[in-house]
This record gives sequence, structure tokens and C-alpha cells, in this order.
Amino acid sequence: MAKALYFDAFSGVSGDMTVGAMLALGVPFETLREQLATVRIDDYRIASERRSVHGIQATKFDVIPGTPGATHRHSHDDSHDNSHHHHGHHSHDHAAHTRFSEIRQRLEESGLRRAVRDTAIAIFTKLAVAEGKIHGVSPDEVSFHEVGAVDSIVDIVGAAIGLHHLGVDRVYVGEMPLGSGFVHCQHGNMPVPAPATAELLEGFAVRYDDGEGEMVTPTGAAIVATLARPGAPAGFRMQRVGYGAGSRTLSDRPNLLRLVLGDVEEAAAASELVVLEANIDDSNPEIFEHVFDVLFAAGARDVWLQPVLMKKGRPGFVLSALCDVGLRDVLCGIVMRETSSIGVRFRPVERSEAPRSVEIVETELGPVAVKIARAPDGTVNVAPEYESCRKLARERNVALKRVYAAAIAAAASIA
Repeated sequence: MAKALYFDAFSGVSGDMTVGAMLALGVPFETLREQLATVRIDDYRIASERRSVHGIQATKFDVIPGTPGATHRHSHDDSHDNSHHHHGHHSHDHAAHTRFSEIRQRLEESGLRRAVRDTAIAIFTKLAVAEGKIHGVSPDEVSFHEVGAVDSIVDIVGAAIGLHHLGVDRVYVGEMPLGSGFVHCQHGNMPVPAPATAELLEGFAVRYDDGEGEMVTPTGAAIVATLARPGAPAGFRMQRVGYGAGSRTLSDRPNLLRLVLGDVEEAAAASELVVLEANIDDSNPEIFEHVFDVLFAAGARDVWLQPVLMKKGRPGFVLSALCDVGLRDVLCGIVMRETSSIGVRFRPVERSEAPRSVEIVETELGPVAVKIARAPDGTVNVAPEYESCRKLARERNVALKRVYAAAIAAAASIA
């Protein structure tokens, strides 16, 4: 069995409503506070309170900036967060804005567990890629207003902490209402859903013109787009339900996000995927590391590069990416935007996936993350996580292969 989390988003999704619902599911507030304290974030405090919404007990999570002149979050869209008041744009005003490149560095240098850190970076990267595309700048150049940066970091890291604390293996999200009308931000009035939200939710089931104002924020969209697959889980056995409250009072529904935790069968399944390919013979090879990062951030399952000999004896490369069917057009667009390629081929493929999980094993050198995959015939494959092993090898000043051997030996007992 795999642990699954279902976003029942009848009133949309935002960052702080997600964290509130995770607190309601049993994530300890002190755990959240302690882990957030390992990330360098500007002056702020967090608060959590129980609240009755339409008679339903829910948890309201708040990020309260401590910067001069800063105000408490004040709308559903700032519980559906500070998306448009403060979210991504291009700015050289470093006193008031924080670039994504700096936020990513803060996360990488934090004391968060590697899995939590990787999840938070993946969500934030997806948000920055979407905002960058809207504003015509690279993801690293996307800037967040100082208050919005604090809100976004806390909500995204909080969601990553909660996800891993609950031991979630898979995330699902149902159809989402996108709201209606316009929302005011520094660029003027923007249509609902915000451009970044619309960009992020490609491939997901949505309802236009449903709900008052903004129902899904860019941060909320980035969380579900990074973590979730669309649709309800099949064969789902419900265990616990948690409600996260928003700030606004809606006239037609309770302003809540319902998260349902449960189990799903983890039998190996053939999944429908697409392989994208592009021949490239006139791009600077230095760009490929960046292209890989952007493709992975956008949801690619795998990316690889093969050297080939092309027409007229030119050396070149075939750039390939494996992705879910719904992400085909998004990834094709990235390849054409980020490389010199003017065409991308694609073909459907099927892949049989063995159920897998990442476990932390204790070795004589220290804790190491290992991936454990169980094939249908009962075969168990154990693969130590490279970054986890490399970090421990550096800390202990021992050979990397020794850490690998210790991790495999320690994993034998749980495999």
C-alpha cells in the first residue's frame, strides 16, 4: 500500500490553506516552526488557530511579516496567498525584492532534510519558471516582493515539511474552481486566474467562472502542479480528513481546502508517457545543464542527451525528455524556447513502473537515503541516493563507494 493525499479543492488551493489543512491532519505546529527556523527568512512569525467555518472545524495558518510597514495577510488570495500583490516580476529594486536565485540558495543552504529541501526547491522552481515565462525573463531573474517572498517561502517550505511528515507517497487533486473577475496587483488589474496560475495548471481539470475572485493562487497552483497528478485516486481508502481555512468569507461555499489522507494499492502499473526528441547542432553546449533543470522543474520524468553525427558531417546532440501526456506541449515549448531547435518530435510510450519508496537507513557512518523498488515478481532493487551519499562522504571524509556499500548493507534488513 502507498500513502496518498487527495486535494479536495472545492474552494480552490492556496499555500497557507494547504499548510493549515496539513496541520489539521496532525503535523505538529512546533515541528513546522522548528524546521522553518533552519531556513534564512526575513523577520516573520507564524500562527495557527482553530476556526469554525460553516460549522466545520478547520485550521487557519498565518504568516505574519515583521518588516516595517508590513501588514497581516488580508484576503483569501493571501490566504489564497499574496500571489498578485507581491508575486513574480522582473525588478532591479533589490531593497524591496528578492530574486528566485537567492531564494533557491537560501533553501539549498538550509538545515532542512534533503527530501524536504528538494521538494520545496522543486515547487519554487516551477513557480519561477511560470512567472518567468509570463514576464519574459529567466527563472533566476524572477523577483518576489519582500512580503510575498516571505509568504511564498514559508508556505512552500511548510507544505514540503507537512508532506514528508505525513509520509505521503502520492498526491492527487480533483477539479479546481478558478474563480472569476480581476485581481489588483502592481501591474494593474489582472484577469482571474492569474497568468502564472493558468500556466501552472496546464493538464489539470479546472472550472472557469466558478467562485468569487481568485480561488487558486500561483503558490497553490505550483504546489499541486509539482506534487499532484490530476483526478481522484482509484481504490482509495480514507484514513483522516483535515480542513485548512482561508481568510475571506465566500457567499456560496465554505472557504476551506479539504485534504484527505489514505492508502492506495501500489501494484506496478503501465503508465502512458510521451518521449520528446529534438536534434540540436548549433546551440552552445553550456546551455544544456540549464535546459535539464528547466525541463525537470516543469515535470519531466527524465531528460537525457545523446551525441550524434548529423548532415554534412556536423556533430550534434539529440535532446530527449520523458513526460506525462498532459505535459507534452509545455515541454515542447520549453525545448524550442531554451534551445535553437525549431521542431520537436514526440511519440507515445508505455512504461511498467515498480512501486518505490525512499527510506532513511542508519549506517555506521550516519543516516543515508536509499530508494527501494519492488518488482511484480518480488525482486527488490536498492539504490542509495547519490546526493545523500556524497554529503555523508564529505562530512566523514571517506570514499563515496564506502558509503554506498554501507547503505546497501543497511537497506538489506528493510528490503
